[in-house]
Amino acid sequence: MENKTKIKHIKMKRRSHRTRAKIKGTSDRPRLTVKRSLKHIYAQIINDATGKTLAAVSDADIKEKKKPVELAKEVGLLLGSKAEKVGVKEVVFDRGSYKYHGRVASLADGAREAGLKF
Repeated sequence: MENKTKIKHIKMKRRSHRTRAKIKGTSDRPRLTVKRSLKHIYAQIINDATGKTLAAVSDADIKEKKKPVELAKEVGLLLGSKAEKVGVKEVVFDRGSYKYHGRVASLADGAREAGLKF
């Protein structure tokens, strides 16, 4: 059973490296990266030139009980408002190893509604 888990993890790493090979965050357009687990969703804006995280949000910051897709949209809205305070208007979206579907797409829509441009 553990061999299947290792293979799954290796494939996930490979997909994320393939995605990140085409994406690079700069000081003008930092990278908005998404981490999705079974229970939670996390997002952060990273300046790859300096290696610093400019803003980070998770669904733990939101106290309301909602469905996962709605929570992801709230996370995107909250991240957009934090990015505005830091002075970030444009980002490069990094979906990692996940499909642009469901919670990941909902987070991106929420960030767009909050004023971030991709």
